[in-house]
Amino acid sequence: MTAIVRMPWPLILAASLAMFTAAGSGTTRAPFLIDMARDLDATVPMVANLVAITSIAWGGTSMIAGPGCDRWGTRPFLIGGPLALVFAATGVAVSETFLTVAIFATIAGGCCGLFTGVVFTEVSSRVAPTHQGRALGWVMSGQSLTLLVGVPLAALVGAYVGWRGVNFCVAGLALLTSISLALTTRRPVGAPHSRGSRATSMRNALSRPVLQLLSMGVLERICYGLVAVYYATFLQSTYSLGVHEVALPLAIFAIGNIVGTILGGQLADKLPNRLALFATGMFASGIIALGLFGWQISVPVSVGLGFAYVFFNAIARPALMASLGSVPEHIRGTVMGMNVTCSSLGWLGAAGLGGWMIGGVGFSGFGPLAAIVATAGGGLALIPIGVKPVRT
Repeated sequence: MTAIVRMPWPLILAASLAMFTAAGSGTTRAPFLIDMARDLDATVPMVANLVAITSIAWGGTSMIAGPGCDRWGTRPFLIGGPLALVFAATGVAVSETFLTVAIFATIAGGCCGLFTGVVFTEVSSRVAPTHQGRALGWVMSGQSLTLLVGVPLAALVGAYVGWRGVNFCVAGLALLTSISLALTTRRPVGAPHSRGSRATSMRNALSRPVLQLLSMGVLERICYGLVAVYYATFLQSTYSLGVHEVALPLAIFAIGNIVGTILGGQLADKLPNRLALFATGMFASGIIALGLFGWQISVPVSVGLGFAYVFFNAIARPALMASLGSVPEHIRGTVMGMNVTCSSLGWLGAAGLGGWMIGGVGFSGFGPLAAIVATAGGGLALIPIGVKPVRT
């Protein structure tokens, strides 16, 4: 008789809320770039570049939080990180100059780095290995919901309270996140602070197999970011669409991301080879990228190909996260923290490569570029990774 594995749904929902809040702390600025530039006496590119600044801070603090939660436990980061975000988001809301907004936005990115990787560590520790793909898929769906729900809702609320009011709302969500994580992590995992007794160095944690997995994560994030960052611009420049006309395609794109993430989590737990699933998703998205940017026949076709691209890309992500979550518990935080740092590098790479490609050959070069990166990521997944992913 097969034993029933109970999923910690309250924790999973709290973790999903944490990812929604963290992603929303930056992406909810998207509808207000012009308003912020006008109020702060800055240019739109200056305001838009806050994303890169916060991404660097996010990745930097993740490198600290990962080893830190291995040594001192996860709760200080899960509770303290969102509480610090309350302060940072409030600071953004009340700032009167671009410099102070940039400072508080950077602090906000750093606050997110303190708890996002730790969230995955905590969920991985409380879920059976056979269910980690599903659990982490649901957690990641919180980040995807930011595109589908968070940004449109921010635009709606911002029409009444402005961009400053939206940042106060982010602060409220961060407070709710801290309370939710505090309530759902009261029961310790194993012996209290057991990680600290076996704390290991960063060098030992980042073994060759783990570095292979992290490299795959960088390439996957570049593939996702190339389309996520430039998809609306691609549709607008290709088909002369207005801002309001890309709302539905962006919603469909977000739905593809959510559905792919949830399905990918299910498949990661059911299939015998998680990395083969990752490779399949990456290869498929690479092929679709060639059609998405090379076959510009109509808006419905491009929207359908955009859905397919992000769907297969999202299928790959939970398999990778579940593989990372399978490392020994005493270094899981370090590995998950480095994964967030590598994701930040992937986003920066996507923004940089995309901008370079647009300035050179235009969107026609995006298809081959995405295909090359996706093939490299899928190819890495097919290299035998060994029995033990880390040195213990």
